Amino acid sequence: MFLFWTSTCRLPLTTAPIVRAETSLYTDLWTDTLLRLLSSRPKHLLVYINPHGGKQQGECIYEQKVAPLFACASISTDVIVTEHANHARDHLKTEAELKKYDGVVCVGGDGMFSEIVHGLVSRTQRENGVDQNSPEEKLVPCSLRIGIIPAGSTDCICYATVGINDPVTSALHVIVGDSQPMDVCSVHHNNTFLRYSSSLLGYGFYGDVLADSERKRWMGPARYNFSGFKTFLTHHHYEGAVSFLPATDILGTPRDKTRCRAGCFICQHDGQLYSGDSPEESKTAPDVSDREYEMGWGVVRGKFLAINAASMSCACPRSPKGLSPAAHLADGTTDLILVRKCSRFNFLRHLLRHTSKDDQFDMTFVEVHRVRRFRFTPRHWQNDSELDLRENGKQLFSQICRDHPACSCSPAYSSWNCDGEILPHAAIEVGVHCQLIKLFTRGIEEQPLFEDLANPPCAL
Repeated sequence: MFLFWTSTCRLPLTTAPIVRAETSLYTDLWTDTLLRLLSSRPKHLLVYINPHGGKQQGECIYEQKVAPLFACASISTDVIVTEHANHARDHLKTEAELKKYDGVVCVGGDGMFSEIVHGLVSRTQRENGVDQNSPEEKLVPCSLRIGIIPAGSTDCICYATVGINDPVTSALHVIVGDSQPMDVCSVHHNNTFLRYSSSLLGYGFYGDVLADSERKRWMGPARYNFSGFKTFLTHHHYEGAVSFLPATDILGTPRDKTRCRAGCFICQHDGQLYSGDSPEESKTAPDVSDREYEMGWGVVRGKFLAINAASMSCACPRSPKGLSPAAHLADGTTDLILVRKCSRFNFLRHLLRHTSKDDQFDMTFVEVHRVRRFRFTPRHWQNDSELDLRENGKQLFSQICRDHPACSCSPAYSSWNCDGEILPHAAIEVGVHCQLIKLFTRGIEEQPLFEDLANPPCAL
């Protein structure tokens, strides 16, 4: 108000500096009073900066845009610039004195966020005596909140939880102490913990894109578009069986028009439902068959172009709706999307619908289920030999197939893309842990443009 008043009143030049000084004083007093009323705001933060993520602007973004805001809000920080991959994860697991912090902030992309999640979750489970190698184990939620300052290539996590990739907006959410719970999936193979996933697990198309792009890191960010186009042309499909435990007694469905927004009622309702000892959790996966429902589990066997599990919408600037527009952040479920073998043209139609208002699930070869757990078993999987996917190609194909990518032979296995990291096994078991972590955000507050166009306001 004071800034607006001084900018609109015509004052003598000799008076203006005095008015500006008083305005600054009143503004500082107002800000200080407001922040004092926010009991949940952090006072001391541990900050990790990835200097190599995205356009390598992490340090610059923090020093120029974020650090001054933290200083104005009287937030003290301990800053660590990571020196190698998994630096933040390993530091959080063992060395960090977490008791003296009110939260952890990562400056980087989705990979940096994943490091923070793995470090915090693993540390919390170890301190509480929880065995992470047991798929049936109920994990203990983390007490510290996580802040995300976007400085990566896509920043999908930030976009899907805040609604915009803007460092200042994210910093303000941290300053006022906003809190948004979020689900995390645990991934296991033969009772051995592999990784945590907070956004996307993708087998088939998205796994192949990541695996191919990793071999072309010299191309920079352009490798993703190149590998995506190449993978689309190869059009490989993979045989296997998917068994899943459907989420029951919940409010939302993967195909409704309800979006997860700030104060989401579905997350609150389903989260409370899941927080109890649900009988669903005690059900074990049945032996797979063509398609049947036993012990509450559904089983689907077939040839798939893609198997995706979206724990959030996975929206990003390139795909404002994401892979599953109606997925929720904290309802204790993940949306399991099965894309069966189809023509290249139909698969292209499915991919293009991620960028439009059309329902990407409204196709005969696509089915989606909201689940609490699922398991995937490749058709040719053998328990003892499937140790490293990178070696499988050498065992399954002749030199001719390996040297000629255009060969029509399809590999037996794909790779799992787990939040941008390749898993070493194709046969996995996944469980959703409801509201395992909390973010410094309040969820998306304004409706995106595509929703406004689809539901125009009534004229009065």
